[in-house]
Amino acid sequence: MLEQEIKFLPGVGPKRAAILTQELKITTVAELLYYFPYKYVDRTKFYKIREINETLPFIQVKGVITNMEVVGEGRAQRLVANFYDGDNVMELVWFRGIKFVKGTLKKKFPYVIFGKPTEFNGKWKLVHPELEEVVEEAEKKVGYIQPFYNTSEKMKSNFLASKAIQKFQHSAIQLCKGKITETLPLWLIDQLKLMPLETALVNIHFPFDPPTLRRAEYRLKFEELFYIQLKLLHLKHERQNKFKGQIFKKVGTFFNTFFHNHLPFELTGAQKRVIREIRKDTLNGKQMNRLLQGDVGSGKTMVALMISLIAMDNGFQACMMAPTEILAVQHYQSVLKLIGDLPVNVRLLTGSTKKSERLTIHKQLLDGSLNLLIGTHALLEDIVEFKNLGIVVIDEQHRFGVMQRARMWRKSFLPPHVLVMTATPIPRTLAMTVYGDLDVSVIDELPPGRKPIRTFHYYDNHRAELYQFIKKEIALGRQIYIVFPLIKESEKLDFKNLEEGYEQLRIAFPLPQYNISMVHGKLKAAAKDQEMQRFKNKETQILVATTVIEVGVDIPNASVMVIESTERFGLSQLHQLRGRVGRGADQSYCILMSSVKLSHESRQRINTMVATNDGFEIAEADMRLRGPGDLEGTQQSGLAFDLRISNLAKDGQILQYARDLAEMILATDPLLLDPKNHILTRQLLALRKNLLNWGAIS
Repeated sequence: MLEQEIKFLPGVGPKRAAILTQELKITTVAELLYYFPYKYVDRTKFYKIREINETLPFIQVKGVITNMEVVGEGRAQRLVANFYDGDNVMELVWFRGIKFVKGTLKKKFPYVIFGKPTEFNGKWKLVHPELEEVVEEAEKKVGYIQPFYNTSEKMKSNFLASKAIQKFQHSAIQLCKGKITETLPLWLIDQLKLMPLETALVNIHFPFDPPTLRRAEYRLKFEELFYIQLKLLHLKHERQNKFKGQIFKKVGTFFNTFFHNHLPFELTGAQKRVIREIRKDTLNGKQMNRLLQGDVGSGKTMVALMISLIAMDNGFQACMMAPTEILAVQHYQSVLKLIGDLPVNVRLLTGSTKKSERLTIHKQLLDGSLNLLIGTHALLEDIVEFKNLGIVVIDEQHRFGVMQRARMWRKSFLPPHVLVMTATPIPRTLAMTVYGDLDVSVIDELPPGRKPIRTFHYYDNHRAELYQFIKKEIALGRQIYIVFPLIKESEKLDFKNLEEGYEQLRIAFPLPQYNISMVHGKLKAAAKDQEMQRFKNKETQILVATTVIEVGVDIPNASVMVIESTERFGLSQLHQLRGRVGRGADQSYCILMSSVKLSHESRQRINTMVATNDGFEIAEADMRLRGPGDLEGTQQSGLAFDLRISNLAKDGQILQYARDLAEMILATDPLLLDPKNHILTRQLLALRKNLLNWGAIS
């Protein structure tokens, strides 16, 4: 019954089925039952007209229609009915379907009306209200918790609004009553005192009461998150048993010489801890797959270099891949500066690398004389082959496509160890779900000598104070970033734009005392590099830019980051931009400029930025504000998993509990061969179709 095509469900038919498939991807009865409401309205409460006020999102009133008339002409025509609750009168208004509605309404007949109240000329009215006739035997059923389903404009224009979905759900439940089999083992249901699946599905669509609805939601959320975690952990177990890894037996000359003679500062406790974790991974004979999270400037590149040196000590090659040329060049220059006179052959490979240099790189990779290759997507080309690749480091890995990352696996006879790094802090619940089968390390300390960046919020009408502050910093020999959200003025968006801002700054900071560079995405690469170099060489004091400087710009002398039209940016982007300063020993500042008129959400974002520098706090706040949203550049519903009812921003406790239980089950029955776990095996096989193995492609 569950696999029956939706078109055969009573009330649906081929035409409506086609729309449901096109708009909601619902093709079967099961897919319909698992299309859950996005909210509920308690219709057990009835109001009197005198109790209505503007704070009520919906009202429900019992009464009768005393009279009705069609008023207006043409497109302004509407049907207006007076509705009397025994004490007061309000208006019901219809702009569409006037003839049909008028033909069905009965005067002096008891109705229950439901809708959003609006006030006009001192009178309350409901526009296009829902009406239900009240008959004696049905009166007890009038009050209930009403589900609301997301629908598209196309669906609404074809009379497939939320109410229609609700009717289809009723038909589906009647059809499948007594035929819905359990999807969790009975021992687990008993242990956790979970509601049976069929009862949960009935109550998620037609709740008996609020406590029963909460139990139904918990059952369905737990199951969804439990199977995602069980699948990810099962894949991790499979990978660890299937893929052997290179063993880095010793810490030798390369590492020790660097550690004792070239380390520019003492490692933080967090860096030491992460190196120990990675070292342990490279000794157990299993292929490492580790995610390294660390805020901007926390020292991830140092960790990557030191692990690469251990690989070299054991006769292996290493490579480091970055998403942009500017970031790859920065890594290359940083590594050369750090290793100094160490006899390590490091080369750079990007789209700009000359043919003669490429030939040398390819030759040295094959004969093993090239120790560390740093580059961009150019590393993925089939012609790039290694003699003995031991470790792959992928920086800002979320900017690479899934299949691109997978190609790095084929660069070695045994899959190389993989360290994926991100400076974009990932909320704990998101990391557990998207990267649930990877081991996770976190660098949660800044290098010694760094001062926390001080963040302030100014409105546009305080620009004179901002300019005075900038002049003081420049007088101290510091440099300034000023970032704009747009290049040219937009007719639709009233935000500060780069070209207009640049002209204003030239007036406020005149030559020859002040020099200004301008960088944006539409500049040619050579011009962009030239402007960046001028700023780096301190030939210009102010760099006016768009978000092209979000990643990969490291100028310790820059002490102030001014972000114009802050309300235009997301929290994660604001945090990345702020991380461009605070790279040296001087006190650094981030100034958030905005208009006086701010939405509630914009104000929350700005307040969060002012309150904390902690990237993980910011990531959690961002997810609470926006939801999990777009993961890995692909919509959450279509990539690694499909969340139908859970919310990672709200259901963190359920997720942790589900993961703990999944780990406990796999610890005692890693292959799920115990007869009591057969249901788990069956469900995992069904999930395998649409859940990618993140561990094997990161």
